[in-house]
Amino acid sequence: MDIKKSQQDLESASNDEDSNINGRRDFFRKTAALSVTALAGTSLLSSEAKADDPAIMEPQKWGTAWGDPVTKNLYGMPSKYEHNVTRRYTKLLASGNYRASIAVTPIHESSGIITPNGLFFSRSHGGVAHIDPNEHRLMITGLVEKPIVLTMKQLKRYPSVTRTHFIECPANGGQEWRGPQYNSLQFAKGFMSCAEWTGVYVKTILEDLGLKPEANWMLAEGGDSSKMGRTIPIDKVLDDAMIVWGQNGEALRPEQGYPVRLLVPGWEGNLCVKWLRRLDFASEPWYCKEETSKYTVLKPTGKAIQHFYANEVNSTVTSPSPEIDWTDLEDGDIVEIEGLAWSGMGTITGVDISFDGGNNYVEAKLKGLVLPKCWTRWSYMHTYKKGQELILTSRAMDDAGYIQPTIDEETLKVGVEAVYHRNAVESWKVEKDGKITHVQIRSQLDRKPNGELVIEGKV
Repeated sequence: MDIKKSQQDLESASNDEDSNINGRRDFFRKTAALSVTALAGTSLLSSEAKADDPAIMEPQKWGTAWGDPVTKNLYGMPSKYEHNVTRRYTKLLASGNYRASIAVTPIHESSGIITPNGLFFSRSHGGVAHIDPNEHRLMITGLVEKPIVLTMKQLKRYPSVTRTHFIECPANGGQEWRGPQYNSLQFAKGFMSCAEWTGVYVKTILEDLGLKPEANWMLAEGGDSSKMGRTIPIDKVLDDAMIVWGQNGEALRPEQGYPVRLLVPGWEGNLCVKWLRRLDFASEPWYCKEETSKYTVLKPTGKAIQHFYANEVNSTVTSPSPEIDWTDLEDGDIVEIEGLAWSGMGTITGVDISFDGGNNYVEAKLKGLVLPKCWTRWSYMHTYKKGQELILTSRAMDDAGYIQPTIDEETLKVGVEAVYHRNAVESWKVEKDGKITHVQIRSQLDRKPNGELVIEGKV
């Protein structure tokens, strides 16, 4: 072997490499200059490209070393750099021991209309139950011709369906009746999530068992320590109520009711009883604790609204939000305003966006799939003016003919002592420096001597 020739070849290759690096630097300098020129005409980005940015020019450590073997995480995990994207909780919405409590979804970080199972909104009344599916049973009794007790294997023998729907706690936004309590989208509107569900329609099982004509109500009862129970009118049961065991392509997580839960599309999330163990059919409702002392709305008259189930048409701006501000934008930047809309009444047909707190609206664009009783994405392209204050307000409408009300319109109906079913428009204030603040836009609100609420002289 000619060692001298090999050394010459090596030196030659090294010189070639130096030449390639210099050539690459020249290429990026020219590309950067062209990019800045091109972007000046579109205003999509105002930041200058850096020809000698080390992130471009230098080899990165992750590209020069072995990665993890495919055997490391047999159940995949998110990147460690996404450590802030988690469900969150607060003492103000807990019983003290976090067993009858909530964990809210970071909807500002969500993409599309599907919430990952690990971030799905969680609510329990007695803590998360851990049930052996081999020992779990579902009893169906009452006004049916053939009462039955089903194992999980027997339940899954019925023909299955897969549907995409949101689940929303009726208290979503409930802390805002008197005014904004949290400068956070996650805590203001994170009491909901959306998923692809797999299971069997309840009506399919009832076709097999036989439903007696006098059956007008169904009781759903959970197998956890709280024995959560809710009654549902038979019309909804025979429409689209499901018993589900699959979520986003895998089995339910324990906090979502593993091994089986009820899904009542579009209606209050607490009706979607988890760890489902019993369905009972009767001619009258049961008046369970969660539909008498809880999940009712006290009107200004002192009377309570009961058995109002569907989550009304609603929407929110997800970007910008208090968690995703505009402090990094420059004057003239074009930015996409994004949000979510949903309705338990049907399908979203449109969303409007206002920049002045609801005095004037323009039409936003619906994005991606538009499905009934499901999250719908919407967006609007906006040219940012540095130093300009804005009040962003979204307003959704559905194919049932409903439009989101103003805060004043809703307050006149149920006052400010309510907890549930708040679907009034929501507003973010864009400050001069690009920071985002949660605000409410209200007209002059007053009370008559008899306690009746009035606004602008109107009852």
